[in-house]
Amino acid sequence: MDEPHLTSFTAVILAGGRAARMGGADKASIEIDGRPLLQHALDAVIDAAEVVVVGDPVPTDRPVTFVREEPAYGGPVAALMAARDMLLRTVPTLAVMAVDMPRVTAGTFRRLSDAAQRRDGAVLVGPDGRRQLTFVVHLDRLDAVAPGPEERHGAALRSVLDRLDLAAVPARGLEWRDVDSWQDLRELAEQPPVDRPD
Repeated sequence: MDEPHLTSFTAVILAGGRAARMGGADKASIEIDGRPLLQHALDAVIDAAEVVVVGDPVPTDRPVTFVREEPAYGGPVAALMAARDMLLRTVPTLAVMAVDMPRVTAGTFRRLSDAAQRRDGAVLVGPDGRRQLTFVVHLDRLDAVAPGPEERHGAALRSVLDRLDLAAVPARGLEWRDVDSWQDLRELAEQPPVDRPD
């Protein structure tokens, strides 16, 4: 019997930042556990019916759409809405994640999807309770609170998320860790993912 959340969402991967603390490196292509960060992210949204990546095009092993916000480096809100505008499928739920969170898995998004029932969505929170750039949101609710095109560039993501009723889903293990520096990458590489039931 099919699980109801499978292919019932589309996905956006935010991969177009400056990576200033990593010397401007292309985060999507940085490898951990022998695979690029973008591949880890694509694996995490394997259940998605459609994927849009905000960033420069690179070869992938599944069909994805690449887009860049205009102008580039406009921040997460501008990137998210540029991706939202590229979606071809009419699916009620959108999954969003940063490309630099290699311990997020398909199980993470299944937990978020389950928690989002009867709410506007759900967001992953770290051990300190802070929201991470990994969440699901019902598309109609996102559209209702999204800023207009002239207000997106440089807007803080919290200005959008704070207007939504999001369930907080505690991270398991290192799901909450992102790669903002080479030190972050080394620390994550030294603590490989642990096989566990999601």
